[in-house]
Amino acid sequence: MAHEIFYNDYKVKFTMEHAWLELRHDQKWRGASADKVQSKRRKLDGESAQSSIPVGEEEARPVGVKASKAKGKRSVSKQANVEQEVKERVEFHSLWEIRQRDFALQDKLKDKILLDSLITKTEPLTELEIALKNKLIKEMFAL
Repeated sequence: MAHEIFYNDYKVKFTMEHAWLELRHDQKWRGASADKVQSKRRKLDGESAQSSIPVGEEEARPVGVKASKAKGKRSVSKQANVEQEVKERVEFHSLWEIRQRDFALQDKLKDKILLDSLITKTEPLTELEIALKNKLIKEMFAL
């Protein structure tokens, strides 16, 4: 009867009998065929059909090949992401330290330029300029 239904649906004779005989009791296909048979019986008979698996005790399907490969790749990629993140943090910290040193050197350079302009000034210095010049000289010799 199944061969007739297949022929009516696809207009081709079913040629995969050997594969069906091997796979019909496989766990992956068992649950799917029971659901289809049950739903067809309900449509035809109008009464509830009993499944071979009691309610609440469904068997878990085994993980497929593609899913297991994807899971393996995810764990490898997560590890690679963690390693990449660590590298990026180390690089960021080293760049941050270099930037801090650069800011400190720029401040010293600005102070030296200001001191140079105060020393080379030909006009008399105000009290504020004299105080600033003395402060900059002390800082420069304190190092």
